[in-house]
Amino acid sequence: MPIYVYKCKDCGTVFDFLMVKKDDNPKCINCASANLEKQPSAPGKVIMGSSQTKGTTCCGRDERCAQPPCSDGNTCVRD
Repeated sequence: MPIYVYKCKDCGTVFDFLMVKKDDNPKCINCASANLEKQPSAPGKVIMGSSQTKGTTCCGRDERCAQPPCSDGNTCVRD
């Protein structure tokens, strides 16, 4: 389901609108006006898996640090 960004021409409020059905008519969340202007928005990005570079710790080293926070248990506490 796409999310669109609208700006109300009456009160100036900018808000996101989740388009559930094709014929949904968004209204301003502040004043309930239908006098809206669709705003350009950046596409979303989904990252699957770890965002770290393979073979490095959260602080960028190749091996785990000798002291916490990096070596506290089997997971990095900065994740």
